[in-house]
Amino acid sequence: MSNASSKEPAPTKSVMKTPWNPWLGLLFVVVVFYTAQITGGLLVSIVPSFRDFDSVGAQFAFILAAESLSIGALYLFLRRYKLGFAAIGLRKPKWSDLGYGLMSVPVYFLIYVVTVAVVTHLIPGLDIHQEQQLGFDDVKGALPLILTFISLVVLPPLTEELLVRGFLYSSLKKAMPLVAAVITTSALFAIAHLPEGGAAGPLYIAAIDTFILSLVLIYLREKTDGLWASITLHAVKNGIAFTVLFIFHVS
Repeated sequence: MSNASSKEPAPTKSVMKTPWNPWLGLLFVVVVFYTAQITGGLLVSIVPSFRDFDSVGAQFAFILAAESLSIGALYLFLRRYKLGFAAIGLRKPKWSDLGYGLMSVPVYFLIYVVTVAVVTHLIPGLDIHQEQQLGFDDVKGALPLILTFISLVVLPPLTEELLVRGFLYSSLKKAMPLVAAVITTSALFAIAHLPEGGAAGPLYIAAIDTFILSLVLIYLREKTDGLWASITLHAVKNGIAFTVLFIFHVS
């Protein structure tokens, strides 16, 4: 008979499988992000059927192409190491993931509001009302609204969580202390949103927003040992913005 000392240890969180060099992982994310954006733009501009779309359809085609290319590149990279998306956190979803994601919504907004209040006190010249250039103008009718919803609420949360909180964060955790990996991942995510100010210049308020959001998303990533809670929060946050901008037309 086995005694107490021979019992198996209690299960712990799964260990991230990141056999690739972490700096290769960082380089991969940067290259894939910009290559997908450029390639998506080129496809929309040169493919005749895409050129015939209205502005909403063309922007949808661009986002769909860029996100699909990102996911495809990530899939091929992981397959090179005989791994799947589960290795970076896309495990089977649980009901608790939905609960954690929804409960974190007010937490994120509270942290964001407090942070903006502090930053604007320290930097009075910060334009917190600068408009974010989403690429969707004059969205009217059921089909344009559906395409805009998919482009902003469905595709980015899934792609960005896989690429950033899944792959990039898992890579950086292998190369640096946990806090440094959290800060670096969130900073890179924030920097990627700076160009959304368009001709008006860097959108610093979006960078602050996405930095705070990323901190909460990474907390959910660690808390749940998966990505579904993070995807939930990200989708709800984008869904609220979609509703405000395109349903209630509040700018």
